[in-house]
Amino acid sequence: MRRISVFGSTGSIGVNTLDLIARRPGEFQVVALSGGRNVDLLASQARALRAEVAVTAHEECLPALRAALHGSEIEAAAGKAALIEAAGRPADWIMSAIVGVAGLAPGFAALKQGTTLALANKESLVAAGPLLLAEAARHGARILPVDSEHSAVFQALTGERMEEVERVIITASGGAFRDWPYERLKGATVAEASCHPNWAMGQRITIDSASMFNKALELIETKEFFGFAPEQIEVLVHPESLVHALVGFRDGALMAHLGAPDMRHAIGYALNWPARRDLPVERLDLAKIGQLSFRAPDETRFPALRLAREVMATGGTAGAAFNAAKEIALDGFIGGQIGFLAMAELVEAVLAQMSARQGLGNDARSLDNVMGTDAEARALAREMIATGRI
Repeated sequence: MRRISVFGSTGSIGVNTLDLIARRPGEFQVVALSGGRNVDLLASQARALRAEVAVTAHEECLPALRAALHGSEIEAAAGKAALIEAAGRPADWIMSAIVGVAGLAPGFAALKQGTTLALANKESLVAAGPLLLAEAARHGARILPVDSEHSAVFQALTGERMEEVERVIITASGGAFRDWPYERLKGATVAEASCHPNWAMGQRITIDSASMFNKALELIETKEFFGFAPEQIEVLVHPESLVHALVGFRDGALMAHLGAPDMRHAIGYALNWPARRDLPVERLDLAKIGQLSFRAPDETRFPALRLAREVMATGGTAGAAFNAAKEIALDGFIGGQIGFLAMAELVEAVLAQMSARQGLGNDARSLDNVMGTDAEARALAREMIATGRI
């Protein structure tokens, strides 16, 4: 029986992960589950799967979690230290699906036990990619990608020689505003940005898709995880969301990965790797689909992609600053403090000011160094919003 933990179990990735696990009773022993403020769902998941411990990220939610677990033998815990402790409990496979930089420390703790880490936390690679990969190598751990695009690249590269790869193309649906003119984007609302045309995801990642910041993070992830040069990585807008990535080789061949827009495919691949198992996902009827369309992204309307390329060129702690500023920009948009287009303006302003102050190209020396850059970028972004500089 495989011991598994799922961090971020109440989010869309976590829910889909537990759906696959629940379909195979007797194969898995659940060690730890973690969530945010939805303690009722977290407790329900823990009871259904007989987890050893359930952890909420928010200490003030601990009494409610304990009450929801009363009468069971499941341990309840809360806070950053509890997340790290839970991530260090022996497990064969750990899903890292906590949203944001909060997922960094538990991910590092999981790697220390030399286990398999299924990585759905984009921020880990964007903010601290070299450190994360070095930590995995140090402890003999394995990292498997769970983003649909990176899982697709990983699968297309199976059995191939990396030196023969010429380019990598990751696709973007284009999000809710892929066909909107620039002038209309100025008045885009949170509700409009929160409706994805293809994927069922949480609000924050759905808005990131609408602004293309999600794809910007994935550009950086592709560079960090696979070691490709920035100029080898391309983005294509693919409204159907059926081709998740393509890998081009030196002989001109392109290997494409196709599948329904269902995160259980990438999750299931990581869960079952190196084998493949039956998954409850739609089988594509290509004759019915008829055609697939692609177009180049418009970086005038969606400057996040340009900013990501600048971050990749800078290196060092630029990824940590980029991600932190993006998170605060998203908070500002959701909170009604800034407009949709102002998110990219804020991120660009933060990167420019931090580069002028201290430079961002120096290699991250430690996780504390990364978190220091993260904190500085957040503070600067908040200050810019509060003072009306954006």
